[in-house]
Amino acid sequence: MRSQFLPDPIAPEVLRRLLEAAHAAPSVGLMQPWNFLIIESTAVRQQIRAAFETANHEAEDMFDGRKRQLYSELKLQGITDAPVNLCITCDRDRGGKVVLGRTHNRDTDLYSTVCAVQNLWLAARAEGIGVGWVSIFHDADLRRILNLPHHVVPVAYLCLGHVAELYEQPELQARGWAERRVLDDLILHERWPDEETAPQNRES
Repeated sequence: MRSQFLPDPIAPEVLRRLLEAAHAAPSVGLMQPWNFLIIESTAVRQQIRAAFETANHEAEDMFDGRKRQLYSELKLQGITDAPVNLCITCDRDRGGKVVLGRTHNRDTDLYSTVCAVQNLWLAARAEGIGVGWVSIFHDADLRRILNLPHHVVPVAYLCLGHVAELYEQPELQARGWAERRVLDDLILHERWPDEETAPQNRES
């Protein structure tokens, strides 16, 4: 959700329910590595918007032909339109040096944080709140603006607000950027097949 935000504020009790849903997410070793940085200040959001614009111009140049033209027509953020911005972070020191379930895969803290993002997104849909994930930033810019310490990773920068319409399909699909893949093409059994028989799901 990027282009449908209304100026109406999110009621504090609704925002609290969304955060409670996110905080109820499962996490490996119950480490709960997330924090929720609520951003409502116009000045801060304008800085974030400027950081996005810089990165977005660079991203546009990475596409060719029709994709570049379509990219230039897409609105990929609602940073200053949505009444609430939310940065969900992962504290990579949470739980100490040794965390149950993280002993052999350090990135389970990042995966756990994404579970919190998903919980919040589903709860927002149930509340009629639109959510847009903005990922086009230089990490250093986001860290500087939000004063994030070195051990805290920004996992998701979200725009939240009431919207004129909740799409029945992803906005990028509605605008012709991509199509939902067929589920049966993505289901495998027992082990990954040999390369010559593997599903051809990569972009050409």
